[in-house]
Amino acid sequence: EVTDPSDEDEKKPNKSQQLKKVFKEYGAVGVSFHIGISLMSLGIFYLAVSSGVDMTAVLLKLGFNEALVQSKVAAGTSTFVLAYAIHKVFAPVRISVTLVSVPFLVRYFRKIGFFKPPASNP
Repeated sequence: EVTDPSDEDEKKPNKSQQLKKVFKEYGAVGVSFHIGISLMSLGIFYLAVSSGVDMTAVLLKLGFNEALVQSKVAAGTSTFVLAYAIHKVFAPVRISVTLVSVPFLVRYFRKIGFFKPPASNP
């Protein structure tokens, strides 16, 4: 039986669904890690915006769509709102980092004895 590759793409969960699966599977570690990198991301972007970095130019240089950048980064907004908008643009990056890092982190903690190994299903 030949499968159509487009059918496989439809069955692949999106980033939000994958993140929920990681949260369910790894619990507090997944949630804590994601919240931690989200807070660091917001802080870094706030620091960049408050320091006077032209974030619109940076985002365009990184290859972001100009329409997306202009819709998220409105002129004349407060420093925090601008930093938060840029933080939201980078959500897929943060989710990807969480999806990749948490399983390795949990595996490492189990290896050094910080976490118990998973319970085996009889």
